[in-house]
Amino acid sequence: MNNMDHTTKITTALLLAAGTGSRLKPFTDCMPKCLTKVDEIEILGRLMTCLRKNGFKRLVVVVGYFDHEIRSFLDKNAGDFTVEYIVNADFATTNNIYSLWLAQEKINEPFLLIESDLVFDASLLEKMLVPDTIAVSQLSSWMNGTTITMDKFVTGLVSSINLSTHLNANGSTLKTVNIYGLSLESWKRICKRLDSWISAGKVNDYYEAVLSEMVADGSLKLQCIQFDMDRWYEIDTADDLYNCELILQQNRLQLAG
Repeated sequence: MNNMDHTTKITTALLLAAGTGSRLKPFTDCMPKCLTKVDEIEILGRLMTCLRKNGFKRLVVVVGYFDHEIRSFLDKNAGDFTVEYIVNADFATTNNIYSLWLAQEKINEPFLLIESDLVFDASLLEKMLVPDTIAVSQLSSWMNGTTITMDKFVTGLVSSINLSTHLNANGSTLKTVNIYGLSLESWKRICKRLDSWISAGKVNDYYEAVLSEMVADGSLKLQCIQFDMDRWYEIDTADDLYNCELILQQNRLQLAG
C-alpha cells in the first residue's frame, strides 16, 4: 500500500446524498433526507460540523433528489469548505453503488466515504483520519443491515462484510456505521471493481456488496474503528428521527450533570 496514504491525515470527505429517502416520508416529500432536522439542526449541518472539527477541507457531494436544495444549503453554510458536486441524474433508478462509481471523476486522493443520514459525535472520527478503516459498532436493538465479522487472528481486521438484514449478535459480529476511510490505492482497486459491476448492469446494488466481495478475496483490508453505540444514529425512518432526538437530549442532560 501507499505509505503516504497512511501517514497523512484525510482532509477530503465524499458524501452520498442522491437518494430519495423514501422511508422517511413525509419529511422527504419536498426536500432531501440530509436536510431533515434532528433536534432543530439539519443532518447535513451536523455532518459538516463534525468534519470541520476534524480538519476536513474538501467536501465532494453526490446529489440527485432535490439537488438544488442541497446546493442552496451549502452555499449558505459551507464556510471554509471547498465544495464540489457530482450529479447522479439517474438517482430514481439506481442505488448507492452507482453514486460511488460516479465519484471517480472527482476523487483522486485518500478520503472519507460517509452516508448522508448519520448523526454522531465529532470525536468518533479522530481515529478514522488515516486509512484504511471502517467504522463499526456493537449491536443495538434499533440497528439493521450490514454487519462485519472480525478476523480471529489479526486484531481489529475485518474478515467479512455481511449484507444480510438479519443481525446475529456474537462476539465477533459488529454493525457497520457506513463510514469508511480509504487510501488512494484501495480506492483505485475499488474503482476497477465498480467498473466491472456497473458494466454488468448492477446499478441497483449497494456498494457494500462490492466491498464485501473485495474483503472476501483479499483485495481490500480494513481496520475496525469502534463507535460507541450510544453516540451515533442512522436516520432511515420517522421512528429513527424520534429516537435519535431522544438520545441527543439525554446526552445533553448527562453532560450538564
